[in-house]
Amino acid sequence: MTSTSLPLAKDIVRPPETVLVNVTPQETRVAVLEDNTVCEIHIERNSGHRLVGNIYLGVVRRVLPGMQSAFIDIGLERAAFLHIVDVLEQRQRPEETQRIEHMLFEGQSLLVQVIKDPINSKGARLSTQISLAGRFLVHLPQDGHIGVSQRIENEDDRAQLRSRLEKLLPEEGERGYILRTSAETASDAELKADIDYLTKLWRNIQTLSKTAPPESLLYQDLPLSLRVLRDMYSDNTRQIVVDSTENHERMLGFARQYVQGAVDKLLRFSGDRPLFETHNIEAEIGQALQPRVNLNFGGYLIIEPTEAMTTIDVNTGGFVGARNFDETIFKTNLEACHAIARELRLRNLGGIIIIDFIDMANEEHRQAVLQELAKALSYDRTRVTLNGFTSLGLVELTRKRTRESLSHILSEACPTCNGRGRLKTPQTVCYEIQREIVREARRFETREFRILASPTVIDLFLDEESQSLAMLIDFIGKPVSLAVENSYNQEQYDVVLL
Repeated sequence: MTSTSLPLAKDIVRPPETVLVNVTPQETRVAVLEDNTVCEIHIERNSGHRLVGNIYLGVVRRVLPGMQSAFIDIGLERAAFLHIVDVLEQRQRPEETQRIEHMLFEGQSLLVQVIKDPINSKGARLSTQISLAGRFLVHLPQDGHIGVSQRIENEDDRAQLRSRLEKLLPEEGERGYILRTSAETASDAELKADIDYLTKLWRNIQTLSKTAPPESLLYQDLPLSLRVLRDMYSDNTRQIVVDSTENHERMLGFARQYVQGAVDKLLRFSGDRPLFETHNIEAEIGQALQPRVNLNFGGYLIIEPTEAMTTIDVNTGGFVGARNFDETIFKTNLEACHAIARELRLRNLGGIIIIDFIDMANEEHRQAVLQELAKALSYDRTRVTLNGFTSLGLVELTRKRTRESLSHILSEACPTCNGRGRLKTPQTVCYEIQREIVREARRFETREFRILASPTVIDLFLDEESQSLAMLIDFIGKPVSLAVENSYNQEQYDVVLL
């Protein structure tokens, strides 16, 4: 198998980014556009916040010596999973006692942090090494080491950053930190403010851990709208557009305190059409649920996620623009590289990815495609490892998986076809209907709206989503009635203007 390294951070020239933040009472959605092309979608629903970064006082329920792991109860529906490699104490013990049964026992209280959300049937993955993220630093209170982001490649820059941080740290207390990439441009005052904030945060968590009952949540990471500023904002960010006045003010307050450079780039959207519709994001989300992706010159991709891996097949389709067949194949594969890198980010596909490019007899073409793929993948915020061509001529790569894919958030296995296809969830359909009613209310004068939908969607409006429906009625100032249409499947609905 050949292997290709991704370009170094200093060699990457990233296109300018525009970040769109759509906020409703039910969910927050974030779209990242590069050169007006949607590359990332992040969704956080109020009924299911992401867990990564949360800190709990857990209870050890089972210790499994054969797997060198343990199940920890942190108050979720499924017990969380702790492997020995994520136990901080394991690194501090002599080798002969580095076994999980020597460190944990059933009923033991344990301070743990979620490092991977529950995915499919798997529970959350935990670590006993706590890390607290700030704007420029990540605090490791149980560690005394100062690290630097791998994206900062220059050794002189790394040494200078370490030296600056050491001078700012108190002589006594925790001195474990990782300097994030954004620390390169931070002033000493900004670094010191981050240190003070993270130190106070850790003190509060320690205090809570001494009095809170087992299975308690001690710390919850920032909501998605604020993580945009902490984790996504950079000098490359052109603007951040928010369609909620309340959240715009909240983000401004956070930016003034922690991300001052973002203040002038935070804009309040006030257009007549919805923000995501204005930028064609709704259509992009719909396309991201489809297996087929059309390329510009007639070729196409087929993307098939499974439990174990994701397979991507590249096809020439109707592309016949090159002078000979080899050139047609080569140009289709080159175009596919950028489409694949974008789709991995857009759909948030993780784990093992296998790409079946169209067979190339020319070795120079193979290496050129691999280099182009490496370049396209280098823009990804998530860690990607490109392993190159296998002996079967397939390209293998891995992408770190820390949260559910877009498909798993927005859709569910279809009961009619026993999982061969996917349907949008009733909750997703409810929110689509509400967005359509808001859109129609702005366009037409009408006395009343009537929703025709499947029984599952109507039941959701009458039960869990009754409050959001009442808020919608109050917002548009018009009554909304519900009617069951038994012939409709879960995704079908009609909004009737009366």
